[in-house]
Amino acid sequence: MFQDEVDVHLNPKIGSCWMPRGEQAEVRTPGNNERRHVASSLHWRTGSLVVSPLGRCRNSRLFVNHLEHLRRRLSSYRVIHVICDSAAFHRSREVQSYLARWNHRLKLHFLSKYAPETNPIEPVWWHFHETMIRNHRCRSLSELLNRAYDWFQNHGNHYFEMTRILQLAA
Repeated sequence: MFQDEVDVHLNPKIGSCWMPRGEQAEVRTPGNNERRHVASSLHWRTGSLVVSPLGRCRNSRLFVNHLEHLRRRLSSYRVIHVICDSAAFHRSREVQSYLARWNHRLKLHFLSKYAPETNPIEPVWWHFHETMIRNHRCRSLSELLNRAYDWFQNHGNHYFEMTRILQLAA
């Protein structure tokens, strides 16, 4: 499993978008930026995305909750290998304590620092930002999060992206 977190901001990322000639697209920014964090893992073989419940902070608690979600969701797997970036909270005491209890089922592997291009889940986040976050017009965080979870359900199998990544690596 290739693991990473993504931020969902109420203030949209502003970028280019399609609009009819001579018209100006309107993107409102609510001002008070609220955000939530989503931890997710991409199954390297199937391309399916395992998305955990939201967190208010990107921290050890979010990561441990995601590991627990993976452990329960992939109960038929004898050992789950999780490949993640080298964020400090991935190595915290809380994570080490959790892994001490479940090290027979969960193994963490760390990617090189400052090398997001080595994590195949990054193109999924790029696609998510381009289709969901850039220039969105949601007025509330709950509306945006509902749209985000709909996107995760409808785009939960990213086999096409994994295939492209594996072809590029070959």
